[in-house]
Amino acid sequence: MDLATAITTLAAESEHHGNVALETVHYGLVAFGVFGVLALIMASYRNVANRHIGADGHASSQADGAGH
Repeated sequence: MDLATAITTLAAESEHHGNVALETVHYGLVAFGVFGVLALIMASYRNVANRHIGADGHASSQADGAGH
């Protein structure tokens, strides 16, 4: 039996191909879940800058010299 015959025999035995989209749907679900968690983390930092606004309406930061 040569290589070409072996490949042909193997290809004929593995005719079960199923739906490719259904076989890979798990990758999409995992990616959707990961991006959903990252979106929730990003949304939790939404108003962080607004917490540091002083009474005058400007952000007060000691690091950039605004406190002098």
